[in-house]
Amino acid sequence: MSLDTTAQTTAGGPPPTAGHAPAAPKATARAKERRRPLVFAICAVLVAVGALGAAFAFTSINDTQEVLVVNRDIARGETIEPADLSVVRVSVDPALTPISGREKSSIEGTRAAVDLWAGTLLSEQQVTESLVPGEGESLVGISLTPAQMPSEPLYAGDSVRIVTTPGDQGEVTNEDPVTIEATVVGVSRVEETGETIVNVSVPQEDSADLAARAATGRVALVLDARER
Repeated sequence: MSLDTTAQTTAGGPPPTAGHAPAAPKATARAKERRRPLVFAICAVLVAVGALGAAFAFTSINDTQEVLVVNRDIARGETIEPADLSVVRVSVDPALTPISGREKSSIEGTRAAVDLWAGTLLSEQQVTESLVPGEGESLVGISLTPAQMPSEPLYAGDSVRIVTTPGDQGEVTNEDPVTIEATVVGVSRVEETGETIVNVSVPQEDSADLAARAATGRVALVLDARER
């Protein structure tokens, strides 16, 4: 060791060591400073994700509603008993119109308007207070061209008359045409032919006569006043 080196060491100067070991603490501090913003950023992201998850869960809960579900298979016309229905909370498509769970008591005792299957969300169109046709009535389907019926749309419940029209010769006699009073139950259009199928409810004793006349195509439908 030279005298100069000994003097520096004695004077308290830094000893000359290989690799500059004294600089290591500063490098560690700078690395910690660089990691600190990254940790804060990760924490911020985790907080944001947690907030979004909570908001999604809250929204999902608020979007659900209590509706009625059928517990067992119910045949058309069968009475709906209290045990046949359950109230469940589900997320419902806006296109559907299920009956609210609050209306369970009012649905009990009604009849199934269609066949119902277990697990079905119950809608108002699937229940009815009374069956059609009722006792002493019959349902008859009549196929009509646009010329055989009014252009005014027909609705269920409309009072109509089915009138026999002249024969192939177009003869009109002085006798009153045969007329059968009926009530419209349903209407559907056959796109292929342009004809309209009108289902009407008539007294049972008139059903055979009306069906026979409707089969000939020589009938017309008359819509009576809707005012009551």
